[in-house]
Amino acid sequence: MTAKQHVQHLLDFIDKSPSPWHAVASIETAIKAFQFVRLDETAKWPLQAGGRYYVMRDDSSIVLFALGHKTPAESGFKIVGAHTDSPGLRIRPNAATTSDGIARLGVEIYGGPILATLTDRDLSLAGRVSYVDERERLAHKLVHFDRPLLRLPNLAIHMNRGVNEDGLKLHKQNELPLLLAQLTNNQLPQPYFLTLLEQAAGIGASRALSWDLAVYDTQKGAFWGANQEFYANSQIDNLASCHAGLQALLDDAVLDHTDSTLVCAFFDHEEIGSESHIGAAGSFLTDVLQRISIATSSEREDTARALAQSFLISVDMAHAYHPNFPSAYDTGHKVFVNQGPVIKSNANRRYSSESLSTARFIHWCEEAGVPYQRYSHRSDLPCGSTIGPIVSAKLGIRSVDIGCPMWAMHSIRESAGVRDHEHMIKVLKRFFID
Repeated sequence: MTAKQHVQHLLDFIDKSPSPWHAVASIETAIKAFQFVRLDETAKWPLQAGGRYYVMRDDSSIVLFALGHKTPAESGFKIVGAHTDSPGLRIRPNAATTSDGIARLGVEIYGGPILATLTDRDLSLAGRVSYVDERERLAHKLVHFDRPLLRLPNLAIHMNRGVNEDGLKLHKQNELPLLLAQLTNNQLPQPYFLTLLEQAAGIGASRALSWDLAVYDTQKGAFWGANQEFYANSQIDNLASCHAGLQALLDDAVLDHTDSTLVCAFFDHEEIGSESHIGAAGSFLTDVLQRISIATSSEREDTARALAQSFLISVDMAHAYHPNFPSAYDTGHKVFVNQGPVIKSNANRRYSSESLSTARFIHWCEEAGVPYQRYSHRSDLPCGSTIGPIVSAKLGIRSVDIGCPMWAMHSIRESAGVRDHEHMIKVLKRFFID
């Protein structure tokens, strides 16, 4: 594939994945074509040498792995970690209200979105709904309103004269409910919304019990720039990293020629701290790696032996230099779009990179013919974090934090560079086959 073809594939992946639950479903579809077999956490795992497997937890986190020619105790795990969630808005349980005949949906803020970017966009809903099926059993399924459904209109400048000087400020309780519909006098908002939800999910009337619904932007991903060297979409942070890891793994040269057990671990809930049973701070990855070790060796200490020679690449997006805001960056650590993956460092361990893991990643970049950059946050600004320090500490393994540079992180419409995505796939492939 060319660099642009890689990104078109990424844009298609994001457009089919408007929520973390849809992202994992898209990943599951992709890996089934490569003979990956789904494992059930409640069953025994009959793992075979050279086998390809995956495990899902709660539909929005997934760990997939390919067993190498050697056991994990002999060659360790090579792990690429990323996250499936993005900041935004989530729908409340008793969501629908009416105000002067306009039905609105109440929302909660998920993570740290740039709220102003959600205004005047063609918004909709995607996620999953839990319901009672025709046999009176509890079930759940994905739901996706594949059309503009909601909007958060701006207040006209005539009523907000200082908006261009002071910036758009939205009251998080009162001014974020999303406009849904005009109701007639005899329509009640919550039953109206439930009917829409049940119809979109294809379930019987009055069957929906609860839901996890994310607000998403219906505008498709696109290339932009005079030379089409940039691309834009929602959820680039961090579905671009999931896609790069997946593309690196799903390569015959990688899957068929490795001694190590190769792992991709994509977690939900990173944007809210990872503290959940499906997040990076939970037991999911630990449980999977332990079960692989147990299934491939009868020695109790072999799990520790495997982890002692394992390595994690935590892949999340990085802050590209924005020429309009030069004061936001440390002058010695400006990183640029389309100039290669970024190694992220922080002395307080907000990132997991240290000198040895950084050197190893640089070596893989050089072997792959991929440029690289170094990033350190301004000392007078709070630094974000990733799953890297969390997973590295839980497993006791060496790790490096990297990512592709991007603009407008946590906007509903983010941007990045076309060449960087290809560079990331190349270096992750090199890591897997090293």
